Amino acid sequence: MIFGCLVLKIIVGVALVSSSSLTDPVVDHLTDLAWWEAELAAQPDGADPLWVVSPLVARLRQVPDPRRLRGLRHPLLVILVLTACATLVVGNDGVTAIRQWAARTPQEVLHRLGARRNPLTGRYLAPSERTFRRVLAALDGAALDAATCGYAADVVRGDTSAPVIAAASDEPVEREQRRATTRAVTHPSPAGLLPAVAIDGKLLHGTRTAAGQVFLVGAITHDRAVVLGQRQVPDKRGETTVVADLLTPLDVAGMLLTLDALHTTKKTARLITGPLGAHYMLILKGNQPLALQAARALLSGTNLEFADRMHTADDRGHGRTERRTLRVAACDDTLFPGARQVFRLRRDSGGLDGVRTSKQIIHGIVSLDAEQATPCHLNHYARGHWTVENRLHWTRDVTFNEDNSQLRTGSAPRNMAAFRNLTLNTFRLAARANVAHARRDLHDRTDVFAVYGI
Repeated sequence: MIFGCLVLKIIVGVALVSSSSLTDPVVDHLTDLAWWEAELAAQPDGADPLWVVSPLVARLRQVPDPRRLRGLRHPLLVILVLTACATLVVGNDGVTAIRQWAARTPQEVLHRLGARRNPLTGRYLAPSERTFRRVLAALDGAALDAATCGYAADVVRGDTSAPVIAAASDEPVEREQRRATTRAVTHPSPAGLLPAVAIDGKLLHGTRTAAGQVFLVGAITHDRAVVLGQRQVPDKRGETTVVADLLTPLDVAGMLLTLDALHTTKKTARLITGPLGAHYMLILKGNQPLALQAARALLSGTNLEFADRMHTADDRGHGRTERRTLRVAACDDTLFPGARQVFRLRRDSGGLDGVRTSKQIIHGIVSLDAEQATPCHLNHYARGHWTVENRLHWTRDVTFNEDNSQLRTGSAPRNMAAFRNLTLNTFRLAARANVAHARRDLHDRTDVFAVYGI
């Protein structure tokens, strides 16, 4: 440490005397090394206090740095933490806004994060916008998804405490929060439900890759809308090939996985009921004509014939009414691998006057038998699958303006989607129903960093 400080004094003196010499880049680099040595020596065992304090920082520390060590000025951890915290705040939907917000980070926070320090002014520095863009474009998207979704999984399992979002004590309860509370009373979930996960893909408009546009496949829980994982595929046709990569790292044993007709393949059914040890709900359409024909034959008849194997649910809201009528019939592996029941779901919707103006009928198949899932359960699962559209895709598009993003190339679109997923998980684990409202609550930077214990 003494040697480092002596070198530092000599270097700073040389830099002040001959600031315009050709050796400035070398002097700057040696100055950074000297400061780095002094800061490491000042910390006991070189330990970062945030390793214990912040579970999110511990997760983000596992993301590999794609940059070369030569000329490295800003630690990757600083860039990731500032991006994660900035995305919590309303308006920070692009890199320019994120950097502008990060530039006003308090000095004590930058010091705790291990940010680079200017040897002349003694102030800690936030990375430039160019650095944010370069890192987000080169970062390993799979590693970042594993870190951000792993943090949410830690909270769900109870390994770490749930985040807390500051709110004004005298503020009235927000409308969506009231609706969520009311719905829990008026539409209670049936007893005996399995934990359910919806899987679906989303196209990021305006993006460009060598194979086409960026298409992301995500897995999100029905009940709390927590994103468990995300993978990128070349296009929608590649969505089926990534299900194994998406689900294998996740602990989905004993859960019910709901997927649309694109995933209704025998390979996917065997994967879910076999190695993953889970159950499935799949939609039958033209890509499985024989199974669809058999399901229609088993489910044909009047409502009176299915009176003891049928459930009806009514819903009202958002300017319309809907009635969902679901009937079931038993089946076995001869119809589809692992199949135990087939169902027919009829949706009749209309205006608030109760007049039905449209009808839709779909058929599906599940690996749960009648004792594990009644028609009431299946009706609830079918409606819960729309969580992936209503609380993930729609929210990222509307609340975060994802489809209007200027990040189009490299891994940047996927990585920003990962940070948005992290923000959604954070607010939902904090029991906030309206993400936009929660983002507006975070005005003070101290409150923002406190969300993740920083």
